Amino acid sequence: MDKIIQITSGRGPLECQWVVAKVLKVFLEEAKQNKIDYEIIHRENGDENLTLKSATLLLKGKEVNEFLKTWLGSILWIGKSSFRKFHKRSNWFIGIFELEGLEKIEFNEKEIQFQTTRSQGSGGQNVNKVETAVRATYPKTGQIVFVQDSRSQLENKKLSTIRLKEKVMEFHIQQLEKQMQETWNNHLNVQRGNPIRTFSGTDFKKNHQEKSFKKERYQLKNELKNYRNDLN
Repeated sequence: MDKIIQITSGRGPLECQWVVAKVLKVFLEEAKQNKIDYEIIHRENGDENLTLKSATLLLKGKEVNEFLKTWLGSILWIGKSSFRKFHKRSNWFIGIFELEGLEKIEFNEKEIQFQTTRSQGSGGQNVNKVETAVRATYPKTGQIVFVQDSRSQLENKKLSTIRLKEKVMEFHIQQLEKQMQETWNNHLNVQRGNPIRTFSGTDFKKNHQEKSFKKERYQLKNELKNYRNDLN
């Protein structure tokens, strides 16, 4: 079963964009462990290096629904901003939501319009006399690709079909993202108090808990006491 999900900072600040990048890494690691195939089909870079405003993924696998039960919703990271040292806020929220409407995305190869032409060199100069280059158009959405990788017209047609399909898919995804943006922002506001997952610290540990070494200290104290008794 195919699913499209987006990890998004919503309207959050730079700190949330950093969290998106960190969560994406953890998400992909767990997807691998659960034998979920994934493809990053769209990403929007953040305002600083190593940050992301959003990442949209296509997921495939028998257990994808079970896997997403532990991810869909708001994600909380507890930590101090590394971008604003004196900022008092320590709770940062992002969202992971499913893009609905995947079943409406259609691509029919029979509707592609092909046009052949001579391959072009630098400066627009023709490099061969045979029309091996291919311009492929998808009339429904207006996407166009031009391919001249191979000297074979057939190979260029195959490549243009693959690239045009990717381009049409990206167009549909962007449309779905626009439609869902306000909904996601509303979800983020509603779900802030009930995160599906919580991470903590710069090491980004899941459900981080402060450790108490009281038990270890007590054990060491007894061992030292027994050692002194043995010496006496």
